[in-house]
Amino acid sequence: QVHWVESGGGSVEAGGSLRLSCTSSRLTLAKIDLGWFRQLPGKGRETVSCMSMNGVSTYYEDSVKGRFTISKDNAKNTLYLQMNNLQPEDTAMYYCGASNGCGPTSGVRLGGEFGYWGQGTQVTVSS
Repeated sequence: QVHWVESGGGSVEAGGSLRLSCTSSRLTLAKIDLGWFRQLPGKGRETVSCMSMNGVSTYYEDSVKGRFTISKDNAKNTLYLQMNNLQPEDTAMYYCGASNGCGPTSGVRLGGEFGYWGQGTQVTVSS
């Protein structure tokens, strides 16, 4: 049922970089708005970044602006999140999924063809 697969997380020191990848075995990512979401320790999930279907519009949460870059490769049906200058406050489980539009109020689209949360990929940043 769950068809979102995230990878690329790991443990890095502050200032380090990681690139997260996300793919779906059931959806064509080129046809939907997409997002990266994270769950900080002890908090709910928040939208980190999103990209519109056509790739023209992107959104970044304020704390990651200038450090994170969202992109996708339609030929590989893969969504990416390049994370540079990682900080301890970026420590979280990261998830990908369909996004309800792309902007400050966008959230994840769940259910039906959009599936449910994948297992996520853990990012741990030490100071």
